[in-house]
Amino acid sequence: MMLCLQVRFPSHFSSDLKDLLRNLLQVDLTKRFGNLRNAVNDIKQHKWFNTTDWIAIYERKVEAPFIPKCRGPGDTSNFDDYEEEDIRVSVTEKCAKEFSEF
Repeated sequence: MMLCLQVRFPSHFSSDLKDLLRNLLQVDLTKRFGNLRNAVNDIKQHKWFNTTDWIAIYERKVEAPFIPKCRGPGDTSNFDDYEEEDIRVSVTEKCAKEFSEF
């Protein structure tokens, strides 16, 4: 569920990128890109993607701008480290009674 929140974008984001992100993060489902009548085409036809060759991407003809080094399955060296957080269990869970012995 998305809530009302003012998003601040980095200053180096173009106005087209900010517009695309605002449309993707739209709280109102009736206005959110990807959820409208044109479905994914609202996203693909947005100004920010003007130079994107979707057919070449589909046909896997586009070279990736960055290919991370991977030492094997389970390699997480390309990701930031975060401290483990305790699992928080909601006290007001709707179905708590149904799952009490789960």
